[in-house]
Amino acid sequence: ISFLLFDRDPDNVVLCLLATDEGGDLDVALQIHFTLIQAFCCENDINIMRVNNTHRLAKILGGIDGTGEPKDLHCILVTSQAAPWKDAALSKVNCFCKESRYLDQWVPIINLPER
Repeated sequence: ISFLLFDRDPDNVVLCLLATDEGGDLDVALQIHFTLIQAFCCENDINIMRVNNTHRLAKILGGIDGTGEPKDLHCILVTSQAAPWKDAALSKVNCFCKESRYLDQWVPIINLPER
């Protein structure tokens, strides 16, 4: 995660993806890290989503190194210079996150099945 990006220009961060694998809830250090990131995102009106399969996410994003292991993708910041409502994809993500909050699911979880 680039805290420099958070610190320098939080207005251009429009989405924070927090990714773990099954059993990731047992990693106390990672959960503390996520809690701090979520607090910062909530303070700065940045949408947050959790992804439950880092290996699949790495395949989708091309984040597999030469040994076949996924790179560290536990926190991905999505930035945009344009307003989120001007980008159709970001607008849909924004609506999804907003609807999830109305349903008291403050951090929606995206299930990425293996293929």
